[in-house]
Amino acid sequence: MAILQVENITKHFGELLLFKNLSFVINKGEKVALVAKNGTGKTSLIRLILNQDTSESGIILKDADATIGYLEQNPEFSSENTIYQELYSSHTEIIQTKLDYDNALESSDQKLLQILNDKMDILSAWDYDSRVELMLTKFNFTDTTQLIKTLSGGQKKRVALAKLLLRAPDFIILDEPTNHLDLDIIEWLEEFLCSMNCTLLMVTHDRYFLDRVCSTIIEIDNNQAYKYDGNYSYFLEKKQEREVLLSAEISKAKNLMRTELEWMSRQPRARGTKAKYRIDAFYELQDKASQTKKTDSLDITLKGKRLGNKVIELKNIYKSYSTKKLIADFSYIFHRNEKIGIIGSNGCGKSTFLNIITEKIVPDSGIIDFGETVSIGYYKQDGLLLDEDKKVIDVIKDIAEIIEVGKGRSISAVQFLEQWLFPRSMHYMFVSRLSGGERKRLYLMTVLMKQPNFLILDEPTNDLDLFTLHILEDYLSNFDGCVVIVSHDRFFTDKVVDHLFVFKGEGLISDFPGNYSLYRDFEEVKKNEEDSIAKQKQIKEIVEKPIAKKGLSYKEKIELQTLESDLKTLENQKTTIEKELCDISFSAAELVEKSKLIGEIIIQIETKEMRWLELSEMQ
Repeated sequence: MAILQVENITKHFGELLLFKNLSFVINKGEKVALVAKNGTGKTSLIRLILNQDTSESGIILKDADATIGYLEQNPEFSSENTIYQELYSSHTEIIQTKLDYDNALESSDQKLLQILNDKMDILSAWDYDSRVELMLTKFNFTDTTQLIKTLSGGQKKRVALAKLLLRAPDFIILDEPTNHLDLDIIEWLEEFLCSMNCTLLMVTHDRYFLDRVCSTIIEIDNNQAYKYDGNYSYFLEKKQEREVLLSAEISKAKNLMRTELEWMSRQPRARGTKAKYRIDAFYELQDKASQTKKTDSLDITLKGKRLGNKVIELKNIYKSYSTKKLIADFSYIFHRNEKIGIIGSNGCGKSTFLNIITEKIVPDSGIIDFGETVSIGYYKQDGLLLDEDKKVIDVIKDIAEIIEVGKGRSISAVQFLEQWLFPRSMHYMFVSRLSGGERKRLYLMTVLMKQPNFLILDEPTNDLDLFTLHILEDYLSNFDGCVVIVSHDRFFTDKVVDHLFVFKGEGLISDFPGNYSLYRDFEEVKKNEEDSIAKQKQIKEIVEKPIAKKGLSYKEKIELQTLESDLKTLENQKTTIEKELCDISFSAAELVEKSKLIGEIIIQIETKEMRWLELSEMQ
């Protein structure tokens, strides 16, 4: 059954056509990823689905009974709320029902209690407190009294995500959910979403996340929607097949057009029914033959400054804030052409480390020695504060009007923008009109065009589309210099880095010789070994631990005395019955009865003897 049906939607953004007669269906229970290049309408489509905008044609039908939850990229809250208050505001009906139930309980209103009891069952409100605590724990919120207005953008994103998951809506729409999340939180979120009984529509650039959570891909390409029933890997395979087939169809239509065009030119003005049918078919063929398959190619080849043998040397670096130790006695010699990934939980010192390398922050102690040829390019997570009222071409020209691209070649700012998929129609567009991904691409241009040979990228994948990420990965892999990357995108990190700086807290930084997936495998094996050793130690302690005699309580002493008396009485009864069984004067029925009785006495004696032995050992 469909939870969302989009039929023949057409939408422009200014003069730019985003989609034309766009149609697709999402069924209940489907977990769908929306894939498209930046600026082709992903956010616009979501706004249409949420009734935040209107289309020029077509309709969008939604299941009227389904609740919808939306995680936007920059969520807004009541700034005076604490984190705790904000999470409890995520489902007002549950909160009110819990309050009503507590009041009814206090007033002993049995009739109202029964009504509210049923309502608590329907809303699954009994475990709401524990669900809130789970979200606080999983999203690493320790101080729940913090005001929302004091939180960073990443912390606000985590609060918004926790609120959404607590509501557990039927249809969840997520816009870049992994941005600003730690890797361990992302991996937990993967499992949580996979286990949720809901429908999901998600925009994400995180390919591991996409591959593990989503089983359906909807691609927007050439203003149309294409649906693939499979994960991201399946989508890549089928997309290539579709593009090959489209190219063949266009080529075939163009060949047929030559024959039909010749026939059209020979026809007289008065045409019969058969001719009219063929004319209509001609115009349909003309539409197909005039299709153009977009083959935009992002070219980010740039000349970098020569990097000498000496790069950067760190010697015994220390840095703390108050009592929090971030870096303790860290030394490292950077080498040319190495690619380093940095991982660790939020607040463990990653950004501080980057700021020390770039001399934005001075360490408490230690030495930083730079090579003479080092030229640092720093792509910051928060990005360049681009002037919203500045035109795209002016952003580039303010840095340089001529850009060197290597092998003795130079290009103009106009050509440079075109290489980065900013067509001339966008050059005089104001920055304020760019999508989030287009702004990040423009910012990346401003960093790379300065020709750095030591490149630092802090969360470079946020908001970039998958197409751009593929090109950037290839560029960084072949970068003739040193690259340092902080990224939560595991696929991106795996493709680019040679080794990792792992920030473990308390100032400890370890150097792991491999990418993120290898590190996770290593940690998993290590954890299993540690768990196995701990379990064996626990078993050994239990086996070898002598049983301590704790002595009898007063009650147990009385029980022991009673058992001794009872056993004496039972033994006497057993002896008496055994003698009676030897008396031949008893009838057969009486002998059977006495045999049954002696059997019951023997069972009682055995039970009481076992308990007597147990208590005797405890004395």
